[in-house]
Amino acid sequence: MTAPDTPRLAPLGHRGVDRSASDRSDPGLLAAARQDATTRVLVVSGDRAPLGSEDRLCWVSPAEAPHDGEWAFLGRDVAGAVLLLCALSADAGDVFPAPAGWASLRASGGVLVPEDSARFVESVSLGGWLRDARFCSFCGVLTDVLDGGWSRRCPGCGRLHFPRTDPAVIVAVTHPDDPDRLLLGSNAAWAPERYSCFAGFVEAGESLEGAVIRELGEEAGVQVRGIRYHGSQAWPYPRSLMVGFFAEAEDAFQARADGEEIVDVRWFSRADIGAALAGDGDIILPGAASIAHMLITDWFEDRA
Repeated sequence: MTAPDTPRLAPLGHRGVDRSASDRSDPGLLAAARQDATTRVLVVSGDRAPLGSEDRLCWVSPAEAPHDGEWAFLGRDVAGAVLLLCALSADAGDVFPAPAGWASLRASGGVLVPEDSARFVESVSLGGWLRDARFCSFCGVLTDVLDGGWSRRCPGCGRLHFPRTDPAVIVAVTHPDDPDRLLLGSNAAWAPERYSCFAGFVEAGESLEGAVIRELGEEAGVQVRGIRYHGSQAWPYPRSLMVGFFAEAEDAFQARADGEEIVDVRWFSRADIGAALAGDGDIILPGAASIAHMLITDWFEDRA
């Protein structure tokens, strides 16, 4: 497995935010920050957040945020101010007016400035865990939130729990003889005209490369070689880490859909992909927030 010489960050893969993890051990961190007027809060409702503009999140003061959400410490901004999360369930809706409305991570993550996209995916990921994992998975007792929202301790059995991340591979498959063709598949859950890269979760005891080989064999019927890592990003639907690869099919004629999860596979020309990226043509490609979009775009622009 090799990485590109000049890797491009995935849409939700920005590395530059300060999570200030050393601050999490302060037991009074959240209470003090909620009383500080310089603190900024990102409110999320499910996977939706308020926008200040098309490419910026709308942060509010602690006093402006709902008091009944799940609160957590996100880190600090470039000036050192504390950033907090207030996570609400999706049925809370748009809890206050925002200058540019409310948008989901899927819809806006690909157009936000890098730091805001990173904070958004951090917030949706952590907020989902805080809402959904309140009880100890071993004994069922309601857990206590620690470390500024980044861990839970069970008062019954004493076990510690942390936000869970499930690794998954996602692969763009190139043609063995024609560099201008890319293999994509259509999932049974999608509209017939929607196509994307092939993806699947890494199984217990399996390497990333092993998952690539298995998933492509299962879903598209192809054996692959030349597996190359290209990038990764969190995808909190519900808690994935998507690890992106390119791989080359050994035999283009082997390609076939499994008929269950994948209902169609097609070799697309570079012209087909270019038209789809421009919003023309007869297929729909993944949205700009997804790593699948980056894989397809990088192949089209010869950055693969």
